[in-house]
Amino acid sequence: LGQEDNNFVKLEVIPDPKYLLPDPIGTLQAAEQLVKEGFAVLPYINADPMLAKHLEEAGCATVMPLASPIGSGQGLKTTANIQIIIENAKVPVVVDAGIGAPSEAAQAMEMGADALLINSAIALAQNSPAMAHAMNLATVAGRLAYLAGRMPLKTYAIASSPLTGTITS
Repeated sequence: LGQEDNNFVKLEVIPDPKYLLPDPIGTLQAAEQLVKEGFAVLPYINADPMLAKHLEEAGCATVMPLASPIGSGQGLKTTANIQIIIENAKVPVVVDAGIGAPSEAAQAMEMGADALLINSAIALAQNSPAMAHAMNLATVAGRLAYLAGRMPLKTYAIASSPLTGTITS
């Protein structure tokens, strides 16, 4: 299958079956061991900027912060922390878990995420192929928007049409 040299491993250390939140200490310990053994580790983590930095320093190939709990479809509940992770990471940042709608996928990509890992939103949709297509379009649109650069936010309105030739009373 062309995967003979694949040494990637997605790391999920989840001790609690009710909330499915990752164990940060266990994740760091397991990641350190797996990196020593030659694996390219892809750790699923809480959106914790310090943990992300420690995992990067340990040699992980990426960090994968959750947007919200696995399978919840709650969307981006951790945007401030994900933004900090993105701004400081020297490895790709993959937003993993909680994305429920294409608009949320676009928002995560507009923030500068390198990729998304989406399962439940597609698998549990009424029309999975249509939702997969929508997520794809949103992901591409969000990435293009990030690369294009958002216009600056302004406190007051600024006319976007020329004022010459207008009639005033």
